[in-house]
Amino acid sequence: MFKKMNDKAQGSMLLYMLVFLFLIFFVFSNPTIQVLMIQFGQTVFYPIIGFGGNYPVLTVILAGVIVVLLSSLLTNFFTDWKKMGESQETTKAFQKEIQKARREGNTNRVNKLMKMQPEIFKKQQEASSGSMKPMIFLIVFIYPIFMWLRFFLAGLPHYYFTVPWASNVSFFSWPFGFGQAWIWLYLIFSMEVGQIIRQGLKLISWSNWWKNVKSRIRPSSN
Repeated sequence: MFKKMNDKAQGSMLLYMLVFLFLIFFVFSNPTIQVLMIQFGQTVFYPIIGFGGNYPVLTVILAGVIVVLLSSLLTNFFTDWKKMGESQETTKAFQKEIQKARREGNTNRVNKLMKMQPEIFKKQQEASSGSMKPMIFLIVFIYPIFMWLRFFLAGLPHYYFTVPWASNVSFFSWPFGFGQAWIWLYLIFSMEVGQIIRQGLKLISWSNWWKNVKSRIRPSSN
């Protein structure tokens, strides 16, 4: 029962995200909006990470770092990692106990545990809901960066880079049959850097210093 409730809530959240993604991509597919996004990227990102088109690989990497840093900061701000950890441990303990009671045929114990499900489910939803809040802003922010990167790389007189196993690899080649090379370059570096940033921010979030900062910015969060 608990698992069904959890799956239903996650399904509703996923449906909401899919509808939102569809609307975003429908809006961003408008040619006029695409031109505006590229102009925005040229104005904001080119002076910072464009390097005059001389270091395109570094531009792609730094674009990934900016997105990962922003997403990690927002996720860390809205997520209570301590509460999430406690919720996960409570859920594991609850599932273990109810499975044990069922194996032993302890009907009274099962009934008592079943009555606890709504409260456990509520706490789990409260702990995990914060991690979804930054997604709306991030989707709106990430897509223009991708649009600008594609425009930026296409406008270079030399849009090739070198790897240990090949030379003159085009940013727009398809090394694995799907996904252009610049996107793979972006993903690989952003995932590696993202792990370091997220773990560091998670450790900071457990400190009293971060709790004080967060309480001053969001006094209603406590």
